[in-house]
Amino acid sequence: MNEAPRRNHAPGHDDEAGPSRRTVLWTTGAAGAGLGLGGPLTAGGTAAAAPKTKATGPSAAAAAPEAGGRTMIGVPFERRSTVRIGIIGLGNRGGSMIDLFLAVPGVRVVALCDPVKDKVAKAAKKVTDAGRPAPAVYTHGDHDFENLCKRADIDFVYAATPWDWHFEMAKTALLNGKHVGVECPLSLRLEQLWELVNLSERTRRHCMQLENCCYGRNELRVLRMAHAGLFGELLHGAGAYIHDLRGLMFDPAYYEGPWRRLWHTRLRGDLYPNHGFGPVANYMDLNRGDRAVRISSVGTPARGLAAYRKEHLPPNDPSWKESYIESDRTISLVQTAKGRVIRLEHDVSTPHPYSRINSLAGTKGLFEDYPERIYIEPDQSNDAWGDFGQYAEWDHWLWKEHPNPPGDHDGMDYMLVFRLMQCMRLGLVPDFDVYDAATWTAPVPLSDLSIKANGAPQEIPDFTRGLWKKARPGMDSHQPEE
Repeated sequence: MNEAPRRNHAPGHDDEAGPSRRTVLWTTGAAGAGLGLGGPLTAGGTAAAAPKTKATGPSAAAAAPEAGGRTMIGVPFERRSTVRIGIIGLGNRGGSMIDLFLAVPGVRVVALCDPVKDKVAKAAKKVTDAGRPAPAVYTHGDHDFENLCKRADIDFVYAATPWDWHFEMAKTALLNGKHVGVECPLSLRLEQLWELVNLSERTRRHCMQLENCCYGRNELRVLRMAHAGLFGELLHGAGAYIHDLRGLMFDPAYYEGPWRRLWHTRLRGDLYPNHGFGPVANYMDLNRGDRAVRISSVGTPARGLAAYRKEHLPPNDPSWKESYIESDRTISLVQTAKGRVIRLEHDVSTPHPYSRINSLAGTKGLFEDYPERIYIEPDQSNDAWGDFGQYAEWDHWLWKEHPNPPGDHDGMDYMLVFRLMQCMRLGLVPDFDVYDAATWTAPVPLSDLSIKANGAPQEIPDFTRGLWKKARPGMDSHQPEE
């Protein structure tokens, strides 16, 4: 794969073309009715009963259901010499990530699943071309992934499919005793986030949001600098997903079917907070001494997709039946238990150079990305930005060990895969867990609720059930001995 420039290519999960024949669980125009407070959808698309909580009414979204079992905080993987992988979804994202799994020592791709047989055949050839045994293939309809998850020779299931399927696939993997990692968002419904937390605890298997941006060179350097106190006491930060996807969302050859675009007919909130929220949450040790407690969101009118359609699509295109409601620019403010503030932004519908903002500020100075620059005392003065490149000594050990990693997105994809597989082989605690996954994804349903309530703050659940108060390691790890 060609390595894309850091500043003009998106790092991640929006390009999961995934299976093209999968049914859309929510119909166009549903506008996310009851999102975050209703029950999970059944296979037929109807609502099942929501898990019982300790409260009802406006604050019910933050109430915790009964625990599914002992916490998964600090639980290591089982040590193994070889990590056996099953991959679900072989579109743009899954079809490229398989190259990285094959590039990491001690990993075997055992099984592949996608309803599109040509994609599975292409991915299987990559495996055999790498000199590995031919993988088992699952191509018989939308639910054949269930058979993949039942295999006894798989340790970890990786899901890179349209968002509608993330929850169901993660749940199926956990119930079959597999560790699982999904592309973001983990789920778009709050009660499903709680269900995955409980299932992870009950099955004693990790369920992770595979957030590649947490492994960016800049992100990991800022993380280590923040933990070393170079920014002083941390006060505020910002993260975003600002990426002009208009052309891709109307391109049936890129997103097979309209699944990505249809979410703009269902939700008004931040559809994709993880890329921006994950790194800043790590800087501030959320769930490790601090936590996100509430979110308030506002959104602009939705104009961009309709304007693009008018200019570029013929009048008989099926997209003319769609009514877009998702705010072109969503801005959210998250406050933490320590009083810190995190700004999140989302915009994929208007012209704008790519940005994740990625900023962090404290009592001694700040870092801002896109373009990268720094101002910390006493190194800088007189209102003049400093050169972030002069702080390369603070690079994470992963980037010192792998200064020129393969793969897309400036190597952060490879870093994610390498580190996850390393933790599984050596029996280490993962860098992030199901509580992080749920926290980073909670802004999806809660920002929608906040916008509908004219910006009223929404409580963010404490998915750790109070264990966030205890400091613990995260991504600022030490290099292990192999």
